[in-house]
Amino acid sequence: MTGEVRIERVIDAPRDEVFRAWTDPEELRRWWGPGEYATRYAEVDLRPGGHYLLVIEGAEGDAMRLAGTFREVVAPERLVYSWRWVEGWSDPAESIVTVEFEDLGERTRVVLLHSALDDSPDADGYRMGWESGLEKLAATIERS
Repeated sequence: MTGEVRIERVIDAPRDEVFRAWTDPEELRRWWGPGEYATRYAEVDLRPGGHYLLVIEGAEGDAMRLAGTFREVVAPERLVYSWRWVEGWSDPAESIVTVEFEDLGERTRVVLLHSALDDSPDADGYRMGWESGLEKLAATIERS
């Protein structure tokens, strides 16, 4: 198992739109979460030291709560935040997510690094979750 997951994805939308989709609670509720999970609640205090809380729910109604603190916010270029499952997932360890938004004109390259997963029981699960989540982001933002 590796201690990190790194994914790149080009999204057919300008960087400002992609950054907003990643940081605005209303936008997050439209796409965030792996596979069939839907985000039922999103709270974002977008500033260094600010907190976020996401509540996602599966088809069976099983809720999971994820929380963390923003360490870096450089709009619309970069986010760094802590990640910790508060409820509903068996990984209590805190990890770090870094997201870079590279301006490609009318497109954006998203480079995601989820690190400090050394104590995680399921780094492959994180990879699958991020890949499906980014697929949902692309489908949502490219459709609108």
